Order: sequence, then C-alpha cells, then structure tokens
Amino acid sequence: MAIEQDCTESQVIVVGAGPVGLLLAGELRLAGADVVVLDRLAVPTTESRASTLHARTMEILDSRGLLDALGDVPGEEAGHFGGIPFGLGLPGPHPGQWKVPQARLEELLGQWAADLGADVRRGHELTGLSDTGDGVLAEVRGPDGTALAFRAAYAVGCDGENSAVRRLGGFAFPGTDAGRELLRADVTGIDVPARRFERLEGGLVVAARRPDGVTRVMVHEFGARPRGAAPSFEEVADTWKRITGEDIGAGTPLWVNSFDDASRQAARYRRGRLFLAGDAAHQQMPVGGQALNLGLQDAFNLGWKLAAAVTGHGGEELLDSYHEERHAVGRAVQGNIRTQALLLLGGPEVDAVREVFAELTGHEDVRTHLAGMISGLDVRYEVGPGDGPLLGLRLPPVDLVGEEGATTTAELLRQGRGLLLLAPGQEALGARLRAAAGPWADRVRVATAASAPAAEEGRDLPGGAALLVRPDGHVVWSDTGRAGDGTDEAGTGDTALTAALERWFGAEPARTPHRPARRDPVTIAPAAAPVRERSNGMERLAGRTALVTGSSRGMGRAAAIRLAEEGALVAVHYTSDEAAAREVVASVERDGGRAFAVRAELGVPGDVDGLFAVLEQDLLDRTGSTDLHILVNNAGVMGGVSADAITPDQFDRIFAVNAKAPFFLIQRALRNMPDGGRIINISSGLTRFANPDEIAYAMSKGALEQLALHFAKALGPRGITINSVAPGITRNGNPVFDVPEAVEQMAALSTFNRVGEPDDVADVVAFLATDEARWITGSFVDATGGTLLG
Repeated sequence: MAIEQDCTESQVIVVGAGPVGLLLAGELRLAGADVVVLDRLAVPTTESRASTLHARTMEILDSRGLLDALGDVPGEEAGHFGGIPFGLGLPGPHPGQWKVPQARLEELLGQWAADLGADVRRGHELTGLSDTGDGVLAEVRGPDGTALAFRAAYAVGCDGENSAVRRLGGFAFPGTDAGRELLRADVTGIDVPARRFERLEGGLVVAARRPDGVTRVMVHEFGARPRGAAPSFEEVADTWKRITGEDIGAGTPLWVNSFDDASRQAARYRRGRLFLAGDAAHQQMPVGGQALNLGLQDAFNLGWKLAAAVTGHGGEELLDSYHEERHAVGRAVQGNIRTQALLLLGGPEVDAVREVFAELTGHEDVRTHLAGMISGLDVRYEVGPGDGPLLGLRLPPVDLVGEEGATTTAELLRQGRGLLLLAPGQEALGARLRAAAGPWADRVRVATAASAPAAEEGRDLPGGAALLVRPDGHVVWSDTGRAGDGTDEAGTGDTALTAALERWFGAEPARTPHRPARRDPVTIAPAAAPVRERSNGMERLAGRTALVTGSSRGMGRAAAIRLAEEGALVAVHYTSDEAAAREVVASVERDGGRAFAVRAELGVPGDVDGLFAVLEQDLLDRTGSTDLHILVNNAGVMGGVSADAITPDQFDRIFAVNAKAPFFLIQRALRNMPDGGRIINISSGLTRFANPDEIAYAMSKGALEQLALHFAKALGPRGITINSVAPGITRNGNPVFDVPEAVEQMAALSTFNRVGEPDDVADVVAFLATDEARWITGSFVDATGGTLLG
C-alpha cells in the first residue's frame, strides 16, 4: 500500500559517487550550493580501472589544494598515441602523465567533498527521474529497499556508461558499437616480462608490474570480436598464452574486465534541468587514460556554472555554455581515441599507417600538437571578443610575486571564485579595473602580481596587463594595457571587462537563489519512513569564512551562529572557556553549518600573531585557502569602575582588549581578506549615552568607532566595508537579568520597552556581512532598540 512520504530537498542532485561525481560535488559546495550525491554501491569500489592523470587534471587538483594529499605521485613524460611512443612533456609543473589509482583519487575527492559539506549517500539507486518544470524529482531505492524521494533544482548524471540519468532523462546517445576489445586483469603470483604495447604476430600485449607485486596484463587477439559479456580470468589467461606462449593461469586475479572501442556521445549534455558528465555523456575506449581525465574536466567546467545558477547569479546562457564547450571537447577526444584504437588494435593492415605516424611524431610541432590534445592543455573555449593570446585558454600555472608576496596562479584560484589578475606598474588602469569589478567582489577576487622572473623588471603578466579568469581557470577577458584611457580596443577596457563580468559572473545585484517550489508530499510505493528534510538556510554567505572574536557566549555566540546559518565557515574565538566554545561549534553543526574553535588571549603581547597562526592553518585545512572574508571584532571587557577609582592597569587592560587588539586584528586580517570583505566592530551605545561608571570603557569603544571611520576611506577601493554596531542593554548572562525589577527598569530605556536579545544584534551583524550591505561603510549603526532616541 502506498503512503505519503516527505522529500529530501537539496539544490543539486548528483548521481554517481565516482571521481567525476565527487569532484562535481566538491565544486558545488565550494561555490556555496547545496548538494546530495547518490550512488547505488553500498561502499566505494576498490577497483582502479583508470590510473593515469594528465597535466591539465593535475593542474585542476592543484588549483583546489589537493595535490599535497596525494603524496609522491610517480610520473613520466613518456606517452603514446595508439601504442606509438612519443613524449607528452609540455611547459608547466606537471608534464606527462601521473599514476594515481582511481580508488585513491576517489577517496581523496570523497573526503574533500565531505569536508566541504556534501551529503554523500551510498546504497541509493536511482529508479525514477522527472523534470517538473521548477525542479527535478528523483525516486530512489534506499539501502534497505525502501522508496525514497529527493527534490532539487537540477540533477546531474555522473553514473557511467550505463547511466540511469541518461536513460531516465531521455538523452539521445548516438554512436557506433564495439568492433574490438582489450582484455584486462590485475594478477598476483606471476612473473612475465614487462611489455609496453608489444605487437606480436597474433595480437597486442601489455604487462606492467606495480611496486606491490601486482601485474596488470592486457591482451587483444587480432580479429577477435567483443564477447558481449565480462570475461573470466581463464579466458584472459588462454588468450595471453595463445599470443605470448606464456602461462599466467596459476596467478591470482584481483579483478578482471575488458574495454572495447565502442564510441558514443550524448547529442546534448543538457536537457532542461538534467545534465550529463563523464562517461554518462560520452563512451570511448579508455586508451591513454583520456576517459577519466575528460570526465573530471567536464565536472570542473560544470560545477561553478551550476552553483551560480542555484545561488542566484547564473542564467540559462551560462548553463548552456556547459554543453557548447564540453560537447566540442568530447567530440574531439573521441576522434583521436577512435584513431588510436585503430592503430592499437588493428592487425597487420595498419602497420604501414603506424610507420607514418611514428615518423610524424618525430617532428616537434606534431609532438606538441598531440601532447596538447591528449593532456587537455590545448582546450580553448569561445569566450567572447578580444585577441589576447590566452583568451579562452586556461591560465598557465606560473609562480607570481605580488602584493602579498610569492604565490602561484593555482593558489589564487583555490577558493573557487573568479580572478581579476592585474600586472604591477599599471596604477591608473588597475584602479579603474578594480572599480569596475567592485560590484562582483563576492564572486571575483582581485590581485596584483607579475610572473616571478619578470617581477623585478615590472613586466606584464603572461598574456597582458590584466586578465579575468573563470573559476575553472580559463581566461575570458584580457587587457594589453595599450589603451591607457580606458577605451575599448580589441575587446579591452572597462566596458569590455564589465560585459565579461556580466556574462560569466551574472548581473549585479544577485538574483534570489533558485530553489524548487515546495509541493505536497509525493506518493511512492512501497511505503517508507519520512526522510529528514535538509536545511536550506545556507545562502548569502556560502563559500565565505568568518572570525568572530569573543564568540563563546552572548552577542558573539549569537553572531557566530547567525553567520553560520547564512553559510559561512565560522572561527569561534574564545579566551579560556573551551567548553562553551565547543558548545557553539556543536550548535552550528547540529543545524547543518560549519564552525571550529580557536583560542587566543587578546590584549597581551603576541596575541594577534598567535591567533592568526592557528586560524590560518585551520582555514587551510578546511578550505584549501587562508582567505578570511569576514572579521567581527566582538571581544571586549567592561570596566564597572568609577572614574575616581580606576587604576592605570585597569585602564590599560580595557584599551588593550577593546581598542588596541581590534586595530591590529584588522591590520593582520587585511593580509588574508579578499577584495569585497567585511569588517564589523561591536561598539556600544555608551559612546552616545552617559554612564559615569564606564568612562574608560566608553572611551575605548569611541576609539573603536574611529577605526571604522578612517579605515573605511582606505579600504573603499578594495570594496571592503567596515562599520560599527552599537548595542544597547542586551541580555548577556549577567545575574542582573534574572531580577525582574531590574529588567523592567532597563527595558523602560528602550523604545520597544524590552531589553535587547543577542539575536537582535546578531541579525544586524549578519546583514552587514552580506552583499546587501555593500553600500554601507564607515557607519555607526544604532542597535540599542531606540535607547539613544532620548
């Protein structure tokens, strides 16, 4: 009997928790989109069907800070085209091919996505899928056979050659069936000569022994047709013996499979709210390791675009560009793979063609062309007007020297945002371009740097005086610096930059984030228990980081929780009460947010440097970057001592914590804060309301307010706002708030006839931290509940 069942709501459903799906999930979370990943396998597979990463994929992993976690990866520049050896090396830090087992890559990407907040659900098989016009509905068989429902704005199939999303979504998948196949097995307990695409009289054989003693064997018998089913190890051993004369039948197979030369590609990678990526979008022989790399690069192209759509600043044109860009790349890759399959698995009839290819690869321009094609480094997208040498290509990975010291192009992309990269020595141009990019400060980081070898000479960046780079690393606008007056010349200048920003990063201000409309519960049989509804609160500050000082209790605690509700990763600072700080973190995490505790005593020597040493490491571990987007200076100490009784030590302590520490926290934070950041100082209504017992305290808060006034002028060109919030009488845990008569007297001071609650102030802080407050800076915000009205 069917019963009504609630839906689990998300913004994006990704089907398939292989490397492609997990990279996509991580990209979506990095950009602030809510994502659930569904995979039919209860546990990840240990089979490493693919083991080769090419240069472009290594660059992608580097741009997300994931390479170090892989450790020492063996690599080599030697490659092949259809079994014909040639060098894959091209300029860059990752030339050639790198051996990373697919299982290890999947583990790495899975941990990264989970750390960013992706919801990965294994043992969940997709059984139904529909585009409802305002979203998608997925019907799923859960681990215990129960029927579950998931609803989202979009769904992406990353579920392989036999994709359920492709089948259920009605995607056309034209192409050619297999004519040849290569049998493959990982075997222990055998000792055969190493072979690299050795062509013998009866067929092709490959044997490669790994350091752990496992030998991967591959064999194709010339003229043999595909079996149409998975081979047994006995079939692999028999074929191997017929071709080589060697007996490997006594070995122990770890896994056995085959791959063939079938070649198919989805006619469209997008149908409405459904998308395909990886092998779900294209089927090809995995020769030379291109299949996995092609799929990962699909995900890298799609992730930021889909996140832009669901977070409110990406439209249909941006989503359509995924198919336009990646379908063409997939078609080109399939063409070179079909050629390679013929050269590799063809019989004696292709020997003459192989000889010609071998001769051609000896020419450097041919070798460079083939290496760029196989590695993915030659991909150039149509991105708009202009004639810059890098336009449409990926930003080359080079060492840079800039305002914040040495860095790399990969490091500047780690937060998953766009990048406006300016060359030094172009002050007038740089100021105009910074101003033009200001409205996109939440999506585009601005940095000034030059390639390290040229920095001392003040020369341009590679490709011009300014470059606009998408989150996936591709250059979409460049300026040579020749048009010094800001006019457009060959797609350069302020107007062209604005057009590029609008095309790739959305109009300003951002539109309301897309979420599928809520509906009545969906009826699905068989019956199942209701599924917990996911929180949809993480929106306006998704992808950003915040430090709230003094946030283990009171207004600081409320502000930390409120910022986390908006999607920020929050550092909960405390001085001594670790248990209280941990409770704040736990409260955030229970509600689906992210936070961590950091301890430092303020107002003492070395306080700021000590705090940031810990903070930077925590941020790096959690986000791959040390960027701090929001600083809330909340920590403070009260005086409670009359002017005639306060001592010099008490006076110095009040100023050290309330004024000096915030000044140097701001000074230090600006080294980590991208353009468009937010600084919020918690002042006090006592700077406008007399209380003789708090003269020193009021003086310290008055000094704090001066920071907002004067820093605002200095930070305006970077789009960073700084404001002062002045609470009135606010419930803070003091025992006086347990005395009804005292509360009544305090409440009478407010226009609203009540005392303030920490959440009253936290909501003001959250607003000032968002893009909606971008036009407010240097301000005194009265949050006293009308106490100052008199």
